[in-house]
Amino acid sequence: MKPIKYYIPNTITCCNLLCGALAIIIALRPEMTPAGITPSHLAFLLIGLAAVFDFCDGFAARLLRAYSDMGKELDSLSDLVSFGLAPAMLVFNYMSSQATLAWMPWTAVLLAVFGGLRLAKFNVDTRQTTSFIGLPIPANAIFWIGFMAWAETHNYPGDWAMLVIVCLLSWLMVSEIPMFSLKFKSWGFKENVRRYVILIAAVIFVVTEGLSGLAWTIILYLLISLLGERYNPDKLPAEGK
Repeated sequence: MKPIKYYIPNTITCCNLLCGALAIIIALRPEMTPAGITPSHLAFLLIGLAAVFDFCDGFAARLLRAYSDMGKELDSLSDLVSFGLAPAMLVFNYMSSQATLAWMPWTAVLLAVFGGLRLAKFNVDTRQTTSFIGLPIPANAIFWIGFMAWAETHNYPGDWAMLVIVCLLSWLMVSEIPMFSLKFKSWGFKENVRRYVILIAAVIFVVTEGLSGLAWTIILYLLISLLGERYNPDKLPAEGK
């Protein structure tokens, strides 16, 4: 039998999958939410926890040198549930209660479909070893947490505006836009300056705007990525999509 350390990263990945599955259940059965916690906020929390586990599984694999083909496949499947399907269900429910066009909420499934395409593309694209091409699927989920939080305190932006945003995020996941990995492989400032900028900005945005600040964080991430990568300091393949 393999040493127990080889099972730790996959166990963490399963926690990611569990959180995503629970977020979907909450989206479909909001009456099951514990008293005192709104369904959307509990789903936000579960997707956020899934993102933490998604970071930790890759970190654990590198730390323990416990890489495996099974872990790579499990990671992709978990990410599709937690960061593709779960946000799609939240958007679907939101649009179902707000949209004036009966068919409009169904467009939310594009987020799951293009999330799956994004993951499949990542797994076979040899160009995406130390950086990304297209929006990483966890960033898609983080954006929707922020946007849905914004929508709770503002008016519904309208059917066509929602359709544009859904289509834009779907396209970004499969686009050819180069984007840097948000995962730290060391803690040095020089090789992680963009990551520290995003981290500091996220704290400022969340403190000043609440959860809505997460959407602004992803927008900033997109803008920095669009400026182009002058150098690629990473040495190890990026894990997580």
